[in-house]
Amino acid sequence: MLSHLDGNQVRFSFETEDFSSIKPNKKTVGQDRAIELLKMALKIDREGYNIYISAPEGVNAIRALEEAITELNEGTEKLKDAVYVYSFDRPDRPKILTLRRGDGKRLKDTLCALKNGKIKIDDALSSGFEEKANSYIKRVYDEKIDEAFEVNLYLDRSTLTSPPLIYEKNLSHSALFGKREKGEILHMAIKSGSFQEASGGYLVLDSGEITSNEALWNTLKNHLESSSQSLETEEIEGEECTPIKAEKLRIPTKAILIGSEDEYEKLSDKDSTFLINFKVSPEFDYQMDSNRENAEKTISYLKEEFSSAKISDLAFSEILRYSSELTEDRKKLSTEMEILIDLIKEAEELSSQNKGNEITGSDIRKAIDKRHYFSALTEEKINREIERGIIVMDLKGERVGLINGLAVMDRGLSSYGTPVVISATVAPGSEGIVNIEHEAGLSGGIHDKGVLILEGYLRHKYSRFFPLSLYAGICLEQNYGEIDGDSASSAELCALLSAIGEIPIRQDIAITGSVNQMGILQPVGGINEKITGFYRACKTLGLTGKQGVIIPRQNITSIILPYEVEDAIDKGLFHIWAIDTIDDGFGLLSGLEGGSRDKKGVFPPGSFHRIVEDELRRIYRNSQKQS
Repeated sequence: MLSHLDGNQVRFSFETEDFSSIKPNKKTVGQDRAIELLKMALKIDREGYNIYISAPEGVNAIRALEEAITELNEGTEKLKDAVYVYSFDRPDRPKILTLRRGDGKRLKDTLCALKNGKIKIDDALSSGFEEKANSYIKRVYDEKIDEAFEVNLYLDRSTLTSPPLIYEKNLSHSALFGKREKGEILHMAIKSGSFQEASGGYLVLDSGEITSNEALWNTLKNHLESSSQSLETEEIEGEECTPIKAEKLRIPTKAILIGSEDEYEKLSDKDSTFLINFKVSPEFDYQMDSNRENAEKTISYLKEEFSSAKISDLAFSEILRYSSELTEDRKKLSTEMEILIDLIKEAEELSSQNKGNEITGSDIRKAIDKRHYFSALTEEKINREIERGIIVMDLKGERVGLINGLAVMDRGLSSYGTPVVISATVAPGSEGIVNIEHEAGLSGGIHDKGVLILEGYLRHKYSRFFPLSLYAGICLEQNYGEIDGDSASSAELCALLSAIGEIPIRQDIAITGSVNQMGILQPVGGINEKITGFYRACKTLGLTGKQGVIIPRQNITSIILPYEVEDAIDKGLFHIWAIDTIDDGFGLLSGLEGGSRDKKGVFPPGSFHRIVEDELRRIYRNSQKQS
């Protein structure tokens, strides 16, 4: 079925309400499932229950982690002091003592006082230490070795009231795992790294950074395994000395990696020990349902972030609209609050330039427009090249074997749509459909699959009574970069049908959508960029009132367009058609009906299916004659 969408169907907005009653709240929005799993993993004190947080760029996973840890309300039970002391049996292998919180400094002070004669041995042994500390004190006193009176306060937890949460950004061996400093006394030269400082608590690392350094990554995994018995410090830079081998701290550290879902899949596939060490992976979503509760939570979160700013109700409505636009779904809101925060900061700057005392809906719109303006240089150059004929493209009239498809180009965080000419040629032969982009090394695997599906469609639709026997070449004209994805397959199929049947098709309409072997259209991504990109190309050459875009019907709920494009559609200057099958799209492009087979299995005379089938039969017969 072919549907022409009117202005009411295309327009999208959030109704402006009174948001003043919504109170600020910094609680993470839309990640209930991930946070529930995160809390469970944080509670489990078992080897291997380290955590990989999979989170999109705009989701503040650190804040969510802090919230989860705060809600656990852990005390100081897991916190232990640690000291390195002299090893009487193996002086070259310093010994470590783990003590109650606060006892590390007391032991250091006690031995110092004992060495200087300020207290007697009985006073030291009656100071309330654990047996292991008293045993060490007694042996120090008995052996009378000066070095043994020195205590390296490796971990001092006396001032902590909850388990430590350390986010280490300096990914070097010494920063993560400690180092040897200058000094004659071995056990006094050992300095802790963030891994040890986080013991009894949590160490947060960027997954991509730590795993890209193979030596550090392997060392981290060794430290996470309780079977590893010794700590080996790094050599002093520029010093001629060997690393110290010392007894390892036995207080567990829970490592938390934060990275992308792609990185998680790669580690799961390529690293045989990854899932043994990181058994839990909370997956943070980039979207959530668009309902009143989530809308209010979004506003509450943003109010907390901008507690000193005044934001109008209309501004919040525009922010919610933009939030849905980020998800490409009218029924969803984005959970990527950092992106929304950036937008508000940009709008706040525009508001201050205009000396406004609040951020208005107009400020939010201007900030969005500015984002496009600042990233639109390449897009504007492409449209000027279309205007000057450097990029050969018709946006009016009819052609055989040529069609305007739509592509999305990325530049960093921004993206834009642009039309691309797709051509198809046909001749007798046995090669089937040849993907010229693939032959040139410019086609990704998904695009290759899309082209192969076209041959499946031709066999399914037309090859009932004779074999498919042709040579067809499909090309994205003036394309010099790699292309991937199957969103051009509907356009490629239309160009192919036009070329086979020598049927002229409209050039003022572009089409996007993937197609299956049955000719049914499937939704695609980047729909708003594609529609907007074709609109701007048409506007550059002059809107005729007939131009527009064909999209899969499932993408209607994805449409959230710039207001300028909405206005043009409302005025009849630009059009969007939604379709279910390739018959609908090719029918609009060619002005011909597709038709259905009658009881004898024959398509109606004059239908484009009849024309295409007759031509395929003729091509087959010519191929037989040539052979």
